[in-house]
Amino acid sequence: MANELQWDELDDRAVDTARVLAADAVEKVGNGHPGTAISLAPLSYLLHQKVLRHDPTDPKWVGRDRFILSVGHSSLTQYVQLYLGGYGLELEDLKSLRTWGSKTPGHPEYGHTDGVEITTGPLGQGLASAVGFAYAARYERGLFDPEAAPGTSPFDHHIYVVAGDGDLQEGVTSEASSLAGHQELGNLIAIYDSNQISIEDDTDISFSEDVAKRYESYGWQVLEVDWKKTGVYAEDIHELHAAITAAQAETAKPSLIILKTIIGWPSPGKQNTGGIHGSKLGGEEIAGLKHALGFDPDQHFVVAPEVIERARGAVQRGAEKRKEWQTGFDAWADANPERKALFDRLEAGELPAEALAVLPAFEPGESIATRSASGKVLAALGPVMPELWGGSADLAGSNNTTIPNAPSFVPADHSTKSWQGDPYGRVLHFGIREHAMGAILNGIQLHGKTRSYGGTFLIFSDYMRPAVRLAALMNVPSVFVWTHDSIALGEDGPTHQPIEQLATLRAIPNLSVVRPADANETAIAWHEILTRTAGPAGLALTRQNVPVLPRGGDFASVEEAADGVRRGAYVLADSPTASTDVLLIATGSEVQLAVEARERLAAEGVGARVVSAPCLEWFAEQSEEYRESVLPKAVTARVSVEAGLSLGWERFVGDRGRSVSIEHFGASADYETLFREFGITTDAVVAAAQASLAA
Repeated sequence: MANELQWDELDDRAVDTARVLAADAVEKVGNGHPGTAISLAPLSYLLHQKVLRHDPTDPKWVGRDRFILSVGHSSLTQYVQLYLGGYGLELEDLKSLRTWGSKTPGHPEYGHTDGVEITTGPLGQGLASAVGFAYAARYERGLFDPEAAPGTSPFDHHIYVVAGDGDLQEGVTSEASSLAGHQELGNLIAIYDSNQISIEDDTDISFSEDVAKRYESYGWQVLEVDWKKTGVYAEDIHELHAAITAAQAETAKPSLIILKTIIGWPSPGKQNTGGIHGSKLGGEEIAGLKHALGFDPDQHFVVAPEVIERARGAVQRGAEKRKEWQTGFDAWADANPERKALFDRLEAGELPAEALAVLPAFEPGESIATRSASGKVLAALGPVMPELWGGSADLAGSNNTTIPNAPSFVPADHSTKSWQGDPYGRVLHFGIREHAMGAILNGIQLHGKTRSYGGTFLIFSDYMRPAVRLAALMNVPSVFVWTHDSIALGEDGPTHQPIEQLATLRAIPNLSVVRPADANETAIAWHEILTRTAGPAGLALTRQNVPVLPRGGDFASVEEAADGVRRGAYVLADSPTASTDVLLIATGSEVQLAVEARERLAAEGVGARVVSAPCLEWFAEQSEEYRESVLPKAVTARVSVEAGLSLGWERFVGDRGRSVSIEHFGASADYETLFREFGITTDAVVAAAQASLAA
């Protein structure tokens, strides 16, 4: 963009129109958050009309800048500009704010409204995920155009995020902002609306830190625009634009622009109070606002023709910017045919053909932890999938998440004896920041088509839960690697032993929880996860070694097992007797117990079918015919076997069924002792089968 800002009276009128539209929309529905949308109208208009490189006719254009409204409750800050700028929203959509079936829900929702890059409901998630967007922009540039000089590549663009006091108070933004400074993400520009008002009114009651010093300590460039500095409130658009220009010029640090505003200005009675934060203005107050701005208080949703004509000029400007960008992109494509082929494959959401062929195969009789098998799978996929990158929250050696011989994604000056840094590296180091890790992974997936993953212990998925839930809500394919998946992690004791985590994660709609039984199931599970481009997945992997299960003969063949894993559950070993008397349904390391119980029961003349169920969510996707073939309704004697809560298994085992589970916290001991003492044993499976048969 040109450094000199072109701004006139008609732009001022468009900004005031945006304020009134925000107030009218909340007034009509009777609830919402008008205050911030009113006072941020100048910023939002400036960004959407004068700053952002975007094409309103194609919100998914690869060359666009990204805009993230972290202060999501102020959805009208974005919706009004999407209307004015010609993104597809119209005046009727603003009139239907927060109502059934509208394109303008109470918070911006990804995939629901064109132009919305991310669902920003819980405060802090937008700013934290924006760091992930910035990660992805840099990594993708490294994949496609690493030699280009800064600012010359078609893959260079900025991530703009608008945040508020609530975002800055949430801990996830501290974690993510620390990483952003450490990573020197010069493509990230955050604008902090420091109006010092929240639902409980003046934030001084709970928030008095020096945000500027905090962000300077993180390694950010901090700029300040204070519209209150003279004692007379003055919205100096040129000063704000100059700060944005300075932020764009800083390529070695992320930038935080602290914009000091008065919430709800110029609403006469409620500005600068909590009363305008989260409720409608009311008749007298909205009339006063309109009077102050030169609008007729008796008219609603009024947009002057010259205002909409000026604002819709964004469509033509977008077309011009896109044409200029396309020239550079075409030149890059001609000069880089192999990289262009990679780009096309990723845009199509396709895996390389070699991804299946390179998967490691493990021989029955071996014994290997599924976390270790997962590491071997990543090592095999790394050379054929340059788009695959990831790491862990300071647990790389335990999670086995490191792609061998790959540099770390971090500026070279942060290299250590153990890790070699490269701005375009592919090994991610999140530090002990699980909450930020989840949000950053979501941002990476929302930005482009690379495939990233992040690891920690299953117990610490609790720290990640808000981001995991949002990944599921947005239907984005984030991948979470959760190891140490049961009490079998052993001596660390009950604080580290997951009991309820599998059940509670399965309670999240649209999240696939994948708990493979052995190394071969782990390999196929990874491939299946990577073939899926919608919805997140969490891999739950063992710390302890587990046997590689037999294939063929009495057990499912290699091909049948691979197909069965992709379907979520399958018959691992059918009844060895003439009839199927009981179904043993198991996941993860407990499948081996079901296999042993099958042999014991056969000796008693009881026919037991062993079903391995690595992913109940994938199984639910299958046809009724397939599910019946695995779990026939006629067989009502059933046992579930999983070293966690039985919660949720009742829908599979029914009234007659039994569960081998653990319904209490663990203890410190080796895993063999814990399994024996807490009844996660073959004996327990046999006893449960007998009890179910007798019921």
